[in-house]
Amino acid sequence: MSDASRYKITGMSCAACQAHVEKAVSGVEGVTKCEVSLLTNSMSVEGSASPGDIIKAVENAGYGASISDAGSGAVTEEELKDTETPKLLRRLISSVTLLLVLMYFSMGVMMFGWPVPMGLAHSGTVVLEAVISGIILIINRKFFISGINAVIHKAPNMDTLVAMGAGVSYIYSIINLIRIFNVCMEDAMDIMMNELYFESAAMIVTLITVGKTLESYSKGRTTDALKSLMKLAPKSAVIIRDGKEAEVNVEEVKVGDIYVVRPGENIPVDGTVISGSSAVNESALTGESIPVDKEPGDRVSAACTNLSGFLTCRAERVGEDTTLSEIIRMVRDASSTKAPIARIADKVSGIFVPSVIAIAFAVFIIWMIAGGELSYALTRAITVLVVSCPCALGLATPVAVMVGNGVGAKNGILFKTSASLEETGRSRIAVFDKTGTLTKGTPVVTDILPAPGISEDYLLKNAYSIEKGSEHPLAKAVIAYAESGNISSYEISEIHIFPGNGIVGNKDGNEIRGGNERFVSDKCSLTDEIKNASQLLSSEGKTPLFFSENDRLLGIIAVSDVLKDDSAKAISELKNLGLRTLMLTGDNELTAAEIGRQSGVDEIVSGVLPSGKEAVIKKLREHGKVLMVGDGINDAPALTIADTGMAIGAGTDVAIDAGNVVLMRSSLSDVCAALRLSRKTLTVIHENLFWAFIYNVLLIPIAAGALAGIGLQMSPMFGAAAMSLSSFTVCMNALRLNLFRPHDPSKDRAPRGFDRERKLLDNEEKSVFSAVKETNMTKTINIEGMMCAHCELSVKKALEALEGVSGAEVSHEKGTAVVSLSSDVADEVLKKAVEDKDYKVTGIA
Repeated sequence: MSDASRYKITGMSCAACQAHVEKAVSGVEGVTKCEVSLLTNSMSVEGSASPGDIIKAVENAGYGASISDAGSGAVTEEELKDTETPKLLRRLISSVTLLLVLMYFSMGVMMFGWPVPMGLAHSGTVVLEAVISGIILIINRKFFISGINAVIHKAPNMDTLVAMGAGVSYIYSIINLIRIFNVCMEDAMDIMMNELYFESAAMIVTLITVGKTLESYSKGRTTDALKSLMKLAPKSAVIIRDGKEAEVNVEEVKVGDIYVVRPGENIPVDGTVISGSSAVNESALTGESIPVDKEPGDRVSAACTNLSGFLTCRAERVGEDTTLSEIIRMVRDASSTKAPIARIADKVSGIFVPSVIAIAFAVFIIWMIAGGELSYALTRAITVLVVSCPCALGLATPVAVMVGNGVGAKNGILFKTSASLEETGRSRIAVFDKTGTLTKGTPVVTDILPAPGISEDYLLKNAYSIEKGSEHPLAKAVIAYAESGNISSYEISEIHIFPGNGIVGNKDGNEIRGGNERFVSDKCSLTDEIKNASQLLSSEGKTPLFFSENDRLLGIIAVSDVLKDDSAKAISELKNLGLRTLMLTGDNELTAAEIGRQSGVDEIVSGVLPSGKEAVIKKLREHGKVLMVGDGINDAPALTIADTGMAIGAGTDVAIDAGNVVLMRSSLSDVCAALRLSRKTLTVIHENLFWAFIYNVLLIPIAAGALAGIGLQMSPMFGAAAMSLSSFTVCMNALRLNLFRPHDPSKDRAPRGFDRERKLLDNEEKSVFSAVKETNMTKTINIEGMMCAHCELSVKKALEALEGVSGAEVSHEKGTAVVSLSSDVADEVLKKAVEDKDYKVTGIA
């Protein structure tokens, strides 16, 4: 939707209007896609057609159009402002006030004998009824203007039905009013009692206005989530200019400006902390209430609240580029698109009004042929016209989608289109990337094994002391662990780093060595017990780091990329939701098997290149709809080809193009929440469509008098009331979604029709996918400095991020990276990508 132009549409009143506008604009040369939203009275158009041609097509169809002020960019408060409800409320108050006076005369005087004002005879009261009813019709003239205009443009709508029902009632009553003055008193009284429908005409338009007002109010409520997000954005910022603080409007902040945020204030724009530290509440963006600590170098986002410290930040994303603006825009655009299920209602809406007019005409003819009185036949036809409601059909899907998207945004779940909101809940297979999705993506210390006679504290102090001289990811894991335990360190000098092997330093004349088994065993002997322990750790997917002092082994510290805290719980919940789970990774079989065992996934496919992942997803789609969860970077091909691609852990760096759904947090529990929310929204849409269809199926026959034989009939006034309530009911049912808690697993259940226990891939298929290689050219890069799986991952990601590189197999043991190329990539480019990660390239073949 980002390349679509947006327009405001005026004059639409029902789903038939929406369908007519869509049809008119779709016929314009150069328009490739057009979607009209009755809910937001907006239209998005893709293609090369000029705005002038598009607006002309809308006007020729009988409606108004103008280019939206927001275009496809930022959402403005003006765009979300409810301007329609106040107008309808004023119209309603005037109509109801006059209607009460009218009912006094039409029912109170004529039926209950209430006193007539001085000087008025019965004939005078009916004239007064005609005048008051006429004024009410004039107040609600919009029904007649829109309805007649729609007929002129050969696209009758809901207003046409209302105008015909109220108009025919009023004209028929005027004709009978004239007859009153030309007949005897007895006949005149009979006409006044049975042949006048002034109150019906007035009641029809008034009750429809009641419904329109309630509908407008509830439609306005569907954007509450967006409005609440917009209110979070600060209106001003304190920036540093010429060494002094100056408060400016947030619109004046530019990229590169330095701004400060005091405790209790909201962050004005996205930026990077350059000084200070604090806890920041990011719940506005992620739905996570636990504050996040921020230090120099960390990124902060607009609308998040600074809770404690004083922060100085550099502005990086301002205006409509901030994460908050991006979220709001994504929710708006998603609500403007059509869910596939809405197409059913669209097809019905296109023929609904002409069909109802035909039915009403047929009802009138049938009752006349059957010998019914003219007034009775007319009443039945008028009731059919006013009871029919295409509005409920048109609103059934978009109101639920708008509210569902709003609930998702408040919980850090962003659906990019209505289709993705619908499709997510229909997923039957969940596929996960390993690194950064199931696991934390950064190495941590998992095991500490001191050598005999060495204390754990002494091993840690020496390991911490020597690793402080290294920038290696594994060294950082040891440092972080020691610092979290307040471990003290020794003074180390003469530090030497041996890339791919380890590090050596001097502690008071003693050599401290840390690194892989081969590097440390050159200086000290390793017992069989230590070697067996090392092999066991390696089999569990961990990297054992050896440490020694002179010729004495101090022990082993194992480091690994560990499972996220909630991964196993989330996988279990997905199984309860009826999904079969599979882990798809480029890692080796041992590491993948261990992570798979810990997480509880049903199946594992390891050693797969990005092209292989795509092939796996294609195969899995034969078994059911596939949900692919990844980080949105190296998993882009798989995310794109899956039925639903979900980019997880995007945080402030939203992977907009990676998938159909973006999760703002790195928590897998949000995957389950997205599924629950999608299923609940789909349930509400089904309920709304059922109500909209069944309402018309049941009430049109009753209105036509088909059940008159058993005493079941309907007056035009009751028909108008029922029509009004139908749209209101649909909107209110959708608003129930605001009460839904997507993270609550208590009502989880598996959908019918999918065997969760069925195996998806046999061993032979897995081996084929694991062996998938690119058929295009390859290059082998010889690299020095890699010493573990994390080094491999770092190089792998750097290479696969290059344009033209479709995959990379990296081995720290061989010291190589075999790169598969879809197009030619210069050796210098490959070399720079690797050396930017602090490894040395010795050759490329």
